[in-house]
Amino acid sequence: MDDKIEIAQALISKWDVSPNSDSLYCNITNLFAPDNRHEAKQYLNSIKDLQTAMQYYISHEPTSENLVLAQNLMQIAMKRLEREFYIILRSNRQHPDPESVSRASRSSVSEFDDDSEEEEESRAGEDSISEVERLSMSAMEDLKTISECMISAGYGKECTKIYKSIRKSIVDEALYHLNVDSRLSFAQIQKMAWEVLEVKIKTWLNAVKVAVKTLFHGERILCDLVFSSSPSMSESCFADITTEGALYLFVFPENVAKCKKAPERMFRTLDLYEAIADLWPEIESIFDLESSSTVKQQAVSSLIKLGEAARAILTEFESAISKDHSKAAVPGGGIHPLTRYVMNYVIFLTDYSGILADILADWPLPVLSSLPEAYFGSPSFDEGTVSSAISTRLAWLILVMLCKLDGRAEMYKDAALSYLFLANNLQYVVNKVQKSNLKFLHGDEWIKKHEAKVRQYASNYERMGWSKVFATLPDINDNQITAQQVTECFISFNSSFEEAYNKQASWVVSDSKLRDQIKLSLARKLVPAYRELYEKHRQVVVRKGGIIRFTPDDLENYLSDLLFGTGGSSGHLSSSSSLSSASSSPSHSRGGRSR
Repeated sequence: MDDKIEIAQALISKWDVSPNSDSLYCNITNLFAPDNRHEAKQYLNSIKDLQTAMQYYISHEPTSENLVLAQNLMQIAMKRLEREFYIILRSNRQHPDPESVSRASRSSVSEFDDDSEEEEESRAGEDSISEVERLSMSAMEDLKTISECMISAGYGKECTKIYKSIRKSIVDEALYHLNVDSRLSFAQIQKMAWEVLEVKIKTWLNAVKVAVKTLFHGERILCDLVFSSSPSMSESCFADITTEGALYLFVFPENVAKCKKAPERMFRTLDLYEAIADLWPEIESIFDLESSSTVKQQAVSSLIKLGEAARAILTEFESAISKDHSKAAVPGGGIHPLTRYVMNYVIFLTDYSGILADILADWPLPVLSSLPEAYFGSPSFDEGTVSSAISTRLAWLILVMLCKLDGRAEMYKDAALSYLFLANNLQYVVNKVQKSNLKFLHGDEWIKKHEAKVRQYASNYERMGWSKVFATLPDINDNQITAQQVTECFISFNSSFEEAYNKQASWVVSDSKLRDQIKLSLARKLVPAYRELYEKHRQVVVRKGGIIRFTPDDLENYLSDLLFGTGGSSGHLSSSSSLSSASSSPSHSRGGRSR
């Protein structure tokens, strides 16, 4: 034992950092520098020998002067290791990086270990890593070796104090560079303009991924690696280093969720919810220790508050639809701004179907009797294909909007135009559903039902807008009609067709397919009947002059000009229009607007 103490004394004195030391060498170089690796291994072995000697003297010669010497040498050695631990941590602020930490945790064998076979296998695996990673892994091995030595000697507290101080400053600095503002209070967030807050949310969304997947994940691995000999110290270090910054990070979404519940804030609220939900497996794994459980609790609290905020915003959005006070009728019966706004909003919501399904689960719809059941033609709105929480809720929002549009249709004085308005807007809704993820949520039956409703509106428009024109044409099988009656038919037809055309010249059908279907239906009912009258009786009336103003081809061309909302390329029809002038008009030629 005396020999062991003597050998240890020579080596430990050489690296003595105390003020009374005569050694200058130790102040200009580091024990764990690359050139001193062999001596560092001897130094650690000397500390083990000192421990063995101290245990022997305590048991057999407790009053021995060598015991006092050994204790003094141990204190000197621990001071040296503290210094080395500090230097390694300080000189590797950017490293160990999380990737290197992960590599080291999988295949780290310290060169100070005695198992040469494992050491060789570890070195063989390092051929594929970069020089930076090699240095990083070497630093981690040194930190682990020093911590094990200090902990076994009873100096774990001193070791963790240095580790916590330096690593916490590194983590806090990293969060600062990620723009995680620890000084931002709820009161400040609440007063922010939405444009400013939205920028901070975007910054947070980028920061949280890096913080969880890289920063906290790497720090957890590093703590477990460096203090692998003492799980309790590893837990204590990780909690003290990361908890404060992690709490600042995860309280931000909760503070956002407590702010104003406006429809335009929905999508950023869902972004925040989705970010935490996606990272939850990592959060749960990284902060699974009792000492850092407050971080998990804060993340859960933020999820709950964000979910509540999303439901409140949906309620506010529905209320905004119901309270829409737009007073002016849309010119020509076109698409109402409310229709565009609501459908675009709902389609954006489908991008968040997964998380919305969780948020909306067990959240009942309002009482269905608050809307006119006859409007949607089904007393069992919440049955069938619209079954999931998200599809039911989105279908409900569309329904609230359609019922609101039903009231807006009453603003038109002309019943035909009100039906055209409803057909236009419902067709727009159907098109949006078919071309988006709403198609998969609502199903084919929903689409078929609403397409049938569009056809019903179009049929009502045709009946209300053209019934007077249809009524002027006689039964084609009536062979008893007199010349006077034929003349009256043409005169009545001219008048009613002119009135209908001029009234509808500025009306519009936005969807080209629907527009063609309506005009084709009109043409099939109007043109053949008129052609029969025209070809059968025109010789009877032509002698009177000015009675026949339209040929069947003229009617087709006039009809083809309708529902573009441009006033009709044929211009305004008047009683002065004549068959010859109409026939000579370029717009009435076969080369005019296609039907």
